Amino acid sequence: MSKPAIQSPHSPTQNHLLAALPDAEFARLAPHLDLVPMRLGETLHEPGCTLQYAYFPTTAIVSLLHGLSSGVSVEVAGVGNEGVVGIALFMGADSSPTSAVVQTAGCGYRLGGRVLKEEFDRAGLVQRLLLRYTQALVTQIFQSGACNRHHSVEQQLCRWLLLTLDRMPSSELVMTQELIAGALGVRREGITEAAGRLQDAGYIRYRRGHISVLDRAGLEGRTCECYAVVKTEFARLLCDVRHPRIDAVLGI
Repeated sequence: MSKPAIQSPHSPTQNHLLAALPDAEFARLAPHLDLVPMRLGETLHEPGCTLQYAYFPTTAIVSLLHGLSSGVSVEVAGVGNEGVVGIALFMGADSSPTSAVVQTAGCGYRLGGRVLKEEFDRAGLVQRLLLRYTQALVTQIFQSGACNRHHSVEQQLCRWLLLTLDRMPSSELVMTQELIAGALGVRREGITEAAGRLQDAGYIRYRRGHISVLDRAGLEGRTCECYAVVKTEFARLLCDVRHPRIDAVLGI
């Protein structure tokens, strides 16, 4: 099977972490960054397996999934152009307890684990940036767990749609209700009912696996506080590592 075409122009600075690097650090990493297609459903790493690469998504979105003994997997966090997949490489481990599966097809940049570790061990801005990002990611994981336990399916769906929308260049999402239900760990019927209410309110339009967000403010008004908590924490932790290469890290 042929590889999907990679549209150009494409740049590592479409990933906000890479864009935040000063020139010297970026210059050291740039020769080792490989642009790769990230296909829908592709598994980047599995639980317990030795990680070889880190991935910096640009137009793709990756779900970090935790598997249960029943065979069910639940999304604990998402990673898009704001982050990196493979934090275990610089956190003192070579494997992760989660799997990483492409949720939205697109592209990203792959970096060898050895190169990332060497740059991290310089104890410069790369280390600081990655540690700050990791703390923000942990906040997302904790908040997602609390949200899935205590908030309604409709609130969870709004949170998930808004976080996905933040990582997309448009308001059109290619997403099935079955995929969303699996990510949130709820029954598909619950997602169908919640999406129906949002559509009736004029906030979204759903058709054949495509979701169009028509009223973002409406979604923000129907979601719980968890969306704002995650977004605010990313902004707080990364606000002082911005670099003029981009206008605004994280699109805030």
